[in-house]
Amino acid sequence: MTNRRQFLQSSKALIALPFLESLGFTRFSSAANSAKTPPERLVFLGFGWGVTDESWVPDRSTTGPDYVLPPGLKPLEAHKSDFSIVQGMWNQFSVEGHAGSTWWLSGANKFGQPGQSMHNSISADQVAAEQLGMHTRFSSLQLNPGKADTNSGHGEGLSMAWDRNGKPVAGLDDPVQVYHRLFSNDDTPIEEQKARLAQKRSVLDTVMENARSMRRGLGRDDNEKLEEYFQSIRDIETRIGKDETWIGVPRPGAPLSEPRGGMAGKEEVRLMYDLLVAAFQTDSTRVITYRQPSGQGYMESIGAKVHPHDMSHYHSTRGEKLAASQKRDRTNSAMLAGLIEKLKSTREADGSSLFDHLALVYGSNIRTGHELHNCPTLLAGGGAGIKLGENIVVPDETPLCNAWLTLLQGVGVKAERHGDSTGVLKQILA
Repeated sequence: MTNRRQFLQSSKALIALPFLESLGFTRFSSAANSAKTPPERLVFLGFGWGVTDESWVPDRSTTGPDYVLPPGLKPLEAHKSDFSIVQGMWNQFSVEGHAGSTWWLSGANKFGQPGQSMHNSISADQVAAEQLGMHTRFSSLQLNPGKADTNSGHGEGLSMAWDRNGKPVAGLDDPVQVYHRLFSNDDTPIEEQKARLAQKRSVLDTVMENARSMRRGLGRDDNEKLEEYFQSIRDIETRIGKDETWIGVPRPGAPLSEPRGGMAGKEEVRLMYDLLVAAFQTDSTRVITYRQPSGQGYMESIGAKVHPHDMSHYHSTRGEKLAASQKRDRTNSAMLAGLIEKLKSTREADGSSLFDHLALVYGSNIRTGHELHNCPTLLAGGGAGIKLGENIVVPDETPLCNAWLTLLQGVGVKAERHGDSTGVLKQILA
């Protein structure tokens, strides 16, 4: 294995030379365009407060492709053959009535660690990022609602992503910030960038050395905490290593204009969807989560004046609360239809579409109110070998993590289990 200095010298030489595919070179920032087979991708779109039970969930008695789209999904009619609804799944350890995304992708038991008031484990997207993210500038991308969107019903966490220690992974909540992260180059001289990273490594080395010296005499609990600390340091070192790899490699040209600031509500969602497509199109990342807005700012943007928490409890009084909930569902479905259309119309180098090489999940840990069974789950995309165009009903209380495991394996991630999975979800396989 080459040491760090040798690798940086090698990478510098590569950057100075043309990227000759006949000699086996593949330009980092355009791997998707130069590869014979486009890469597989995975995206999770999660929302808080659930859905309107009576008008989003299809009739369970009609399964397969002949089911009737309920009103909440009607805006997706043109793409009915491109997605499937899966009913009957849940996270068995879910106990939080409005924590719609905290444990959605991990399936963890909040009380799984004695003495801890809150416990989580790695989320499915980060399992994918560890493998699919090896060849992209960003291992994964986490998107969040804008700061103006309060009361979104998402629960704890900095995004929908959680690392291997069950610690929250930060996300980006401003489309302008996302745009510049993806497409704006660092104008700092390369030698200065290297020096900056070397300084970070020096600090980490000192911290690790000091932490190791504390280990003697510590009890078991303290040693476990220290091991978590070591893992966090190792994670930072991994990120620094990736930054070193990409020094001097220009970011790709942006396939969309720089967004204006101050967008909120549904306009913000549309823009985040456009950036999501652009990130995949330029192979900047292959794994994305988006913790979508569903709070006060979002509801106001669609013309619904009901407080989002009150709306989620429409069962008691119905009336305008029910109407607001249904309006939210239709608006969400219309925007999702726009995203699917864009994914289908964006071409890969081989003439296929982004949609053909992607697995997309749209859903929540909550069905409606505080109901945590039969989680709303929509699966789309041709990238994981799943059935499309069907209403699929699986046995009640099937682990959601069975679906995540199936999708992980379907996009080429080596995983034997995930969370509380009991095996792959064969009912969704094509």
